[in-house]
Amino acid sequence: MNKTVKIILVLIAVILLVVVLKYFKDANSAEVEEFKVEEPFYTSIATKAVATGKLNPEEEIELKPQISGIVDEIIVEEGDVVKKGDLIAKIRVVPNEQSLANAKSRIATAKLSSENAAIQYSRDKKLYEKGVISIQTFENTELSFNQAKETLRQAQNDYQIIKRGSISGGNAANTNIIAQISGTILEIPVREGDQVIQSNNFNAGTTIATIADMSHMIFEGKVDESEVGKLEEGKDIKVILGAINEKEFPATLTFVAPKGKEENGAVQFTIKANVKVDSETNIRAGYSANAEIDLEGKDSILAIKEALLQYNRITDKPFVEIQNEDGKFKKKNVETGISDGINIEITEGIKEGDKIKVWNKVSEEEKKDNEEEEEDED
Repeated sequence: MNKTVKIILVLIAVILLVVVLKYFKDANSAEVEEFKVEEPFYTSIATKAVATGKLNPEEEIELKPQISGIVDEIIVEEGDVVKKGDLIAKIRVVPNEQSLANAKSRIATAKLSSENAAIQYSRDKKLYEKGVISIQTFENTELSFNQAKETLRQAQNDYQIIKRGSISGGNAANTNIIAQISGTILEIPVREGDQVIQSNNFNAGTTIATIADMSHMIFEGKVDESEVGKLEEGKDIKVILGAINEKEFPATLTFVAPKGKEENGAVQFTIKANVKVDSETNIRAGYSANAEIDLEGKDSILAIKEALLQYNRITDKPFVEIQNEDGKFKKKNVETGISDGINIEITEGIKEGDKIKVWNKVSEEEKKDNEEEEEDED
């Protein structure tokens, strides 16, 4: 039994020895992995913020009727250019039966009062001429007579307004909807024959048409809270319209919201900018647009590709590996500055001429896949 155990132990020892020898042989015969190196360089870096939003007219108004009725005629069409004071539409008044009946009743009452006041005035005038009553009594009677006539006139005017929509209109009188500004008709949400409601303290009223001055456009967008602190009103920015072949327009930042709103877990701040639109470009309200805002920029600074940076897993501080004269690499902590996502400024840790290890090189398989993708695209 002891002899069998010894034989087994000897066999295990031999096998382990063979494994160890093979390991060292493979390790010594393995090719030394080579890394490419890159050097720092001087360049210019600018950081930008991109705000997504829309292009809207600076001045846009809605035309609403001042009296309820039915759209009798629409003079213009969407897209027409109008001037201030131009006729947009006509509204035919449809009187309310109860209001009309009340107005008739007020006229009848005012007429009776006026007739009675006229009789009283005629009687007191004769008595005053004969010296029977004082001048004060006669003046009071005259005042009552004039007030009665005015009340009757007002009641008649109210009846005309309720029935025809105006004091001097005929049986088919219309209220006219007039353009309050010069501009372009953006929208006409009603059609001829539609019923409309007047604008008052309790109702916004029916919109007859929307007019905007398309020569003065503003960009309205939102930026993240991490970038809003670097924005300044009055700063020149660039607005890009994707709908017009990525055309760029100069703009001036005019407003940065003092309060942000949380959207999808991030706080967004509204910004506005006046956009300089050339007369040759046909701009439409509501175009989607992006605004590019330069936040910070530096010229002739020492930089490296950001892909060369590595980060300590414990301290999360950046470092690079610099090649020594013997070909070996040594870690070197660095201080970074601004970055544009491709290049990053190095303020401390390395100097011009240092050879930095390209640690995240592409494997042969990945390189082959990339080449195949490029060939497919071609």
